[in-house]
Amino acid sequence: MKKFLSIVLALLTLCLLFSGCGGKKDDTGSVYYLNFKPEQDEAWKKLASAYTEETGVEVKVVTAAEGKYEETLTAEIDKSSAPTLFQISGQIALDSWKDYCLDLKDTDVYRELTSDDFAIKDGDAVYGIAYVYEGYGLIVNKKLLEKAGYKVEDITSFAKLREVAESITARKAELGFSAFTSAGLASSSSWRFSGHLANMPLFYEFEADGIKEQPATIKGTYLDNFKALWDLYINNSTIDPATLTSEQNDAAVEFKNGKAVFYQNGTWEYGNIASIGDENIGYLPIYTGVRDEKQGLCCGTENYWAVNKTASEADINATLDFLKWVVTSEKGTKALAEDMGFVSPFKSAKPVDNVLCNIMNDYVEEGRYNVSWAFNHTPNVETWRNGVVSALAAYSAGTGDWEAVKKAFIDGWAEQYKISHQ
Repeated sequence: MKKFLSIVLALLTLCLLFSGCGGKKDDTGSVYYLNFKPEQDEAWKKLASAYTEETGVEVKVVTAAEGKYEETLTAEIDKSSAPTLFQISGQIALDSWKDYCLDLKDTDVYRELTSDDFAIKDGDAVYGIAYVYEGYGLIVNKKLLEKAGYKVEDITSFAKLREVAESITARKAELGFSAFTSAGLASSSSWRFSGHLANMPLFYEFEADGIKEQPATIKGTYLDNFKALWDLYINNSTIDPATLTSEQNDAAVEFKNGKAVFYQNGTWEYGNIASIGDENIGYLPIYTGVRDEKQGLCCGTENYWAVNKTASEADINATLDFLKWVVTSEKGTKALAEDMGFVSPFKSAKPVDNVLCNIMNDYVEEGRYNVSWAFNHTPNVETWRNGVVSALAAYSAGTGDWEAVKKAFIDGWAEQYKISHQ
């Protein structure tokens, strides 16, 4: 009996040493990254597998559907297996997620940042770290534009953009292509307009009024300029404006297949349109008729990593180790630059082989002013955007009017600000 008990005790000791007889090692931890960017889903999963193969640490990557990140994060964050690494979109988003954000000021990944400009701070605490710096504007198929009789250098204002677009539309049958790709308002594409295009009137209003923080109300000072540009988009496009909400619209495919000259999108889209050849890719600011002279692209970021402080200590440490590896290792920095096309604000970042990023940098070097991302101040961002999209869709289909769009912008802003500050 004593011998039997000795054997049992020995086995129990071995079980304890090996973390519960085959259970997860308590001191190892794992990583669960809720990714914001669908276009980088495959690259993140590939990088996660490489890290697991190298270290033995499990890294799970789940990518939220386009336009559904906040909804997905809300559903996931209180689960027993919640994300250990997630994204906040800026200082305003910190108000919603601060209770889950670890202070990163003493971490290696924070020390790798090239500037505090890329950190979300509250006092001395660091709650978010930007992992990519991006720019958006009008991507141009230079080959088609030249076939229409123009060059990128000819377009220096909204007035000139309208002239070129309407000229192409007048000869659409002859040329075989449209001026603009579809301004899709389905969930997979609507952010380009309710977020990125809506940024234009917000930026100029905030600039004129000296607004630096989220305002309780907006005036819509430049919504007439927004309307003029939106009308130009939908009336000189590849599709009938009444079909903007169809999920069948795919602007990237239209652009790649030579169906349109102009495609509003950002540096992150390079991988999807590179097949037309770098020599055929141009990039223009989104001109609105407000200070067109010397305008540059819309550059900034809404992509900040946050680490879930409610995760276990082991999972937090595993997540911080993973982030350090991503921003310092050969495999990690190569993946960020080459597989994801990110211009990253880290000391070890590799240069990006992306013609859109190169043009973005050229505009900066020319002294063009940057149109910063004013949409980062949007209250209850997804709800406000949904209201704008609904109004734009009705207006474009002819079942609504522009006053409803203005109401969605102005009244919708005030309503969502009030809700978010209750």
